[in-house]
Amino acid sequence: MKNFLSLFLLVSCLGFSQEALNLDYYLPQNITYNESIPTPKEIIGHEVGEWHVTHDKLMFYMHQLAAKSERISIESRGETFEGRPILLLTITSTKNHQNLESIRQNHVALTEAGQEGASLEEMPIVVYQGFSIHGNEASGANAGLLYAYYLAAAEGPEIEALLDSAVILLDPSFNPDGLQRFAYWANTNKSINLNPDPNEREYHEVWPGGRTNHYWFDMNRDWLPVQLPESRARIKTFHKWLPNILTDHHEMTTNSTFFFQPGVQSRVHPLTPKLNQELTAEIGSYHAKALDKLGSLYFTEERYDDYYYGKGSTFPDVNGGIGIL
Repeated sequence: MKNFLSLFLLVSCLGFSQEALNLDYYLPQNITYNESIPTPKEIIGHEVGEWHVTHDKLMFYMHQLAAKSERISIESRGETFEGRPILLLTITSTKNHQNLESIRQNHVALTEAGQEGASLEEMPIVVYQGFSIHGNEASGANAGLLYAYYLAAAEGPEIEALLDSAVILLDPSFNPDGLQRFAYWANTNKSINLNPDPNEREYHEVWPGGRTNHYWFDMNRDWLPVQLPESRARIKTFHKWLPNILTDHHEMTTNSTFFFQPGVQSRVHPLTPKLNQELTAEIGSYHAKALDKLGSLYFTEERYDDYYYGKGSTFPDVNGGIGIL
């Protein structure tokens, strides 16, 4: 668990990158990286952050990682309304990959009666991490490029121990159609010289924008009704694995600091166990440490709630896991 929580430090840091620089800026430099694993720039043609990654480039890079790294397997769980694949990467140690189905069965068996005394010491934690369910909150999907590269290429005892102790289900884009729509708009309307003026055309998508999927549905309201192909794929994965933690990576507005759960304590669903909120807050302390290190501002237990179970951050709370927005 301690090894796994270091992942949250990395993801928080990646989400706060403000300019396109190089990988030294984004990634830990006290370790080595496997040179046989391609960097994002080597595949998509630009450094992360120079342009918004389109879904086709995101998809192509994830397939390249899976082809090059024994730590990663990839699958398509169906298609969106616009025919884009709904991808899932399973990332863990090579040893765990060889016994993946056994690990899954043993993990799911913990939900059955009579398993209260089962030994957990050798059992990896299962974490589902998804990015940019609102397609125009694209920093999640862009950070996911770097995160996947780190998990595939980092070398040393720390990353080996982490991958031995975790099975990471990585959904690089919760909303492929919305991400593509937004990336196209932002990239085609970006000036050569970046303009911070909020009136710049780049920052004003035409309706309906990239927040929603093809049929303009906000998929962060569909975890409970499950009406859309993207939702059906991720809910099937959720119930197949019953992850311990699900992280739902959005993006804050330009005038807001960083938020992480738990949310407003007076708006927690009464069916959510108290222990769930305590564990959410404990994990949140790792976000705080990462942001303190960056000198970035943040808040928690304000504004956003843990009430409606149809959102990615709260759906796990009533299904035996921890959901984190």
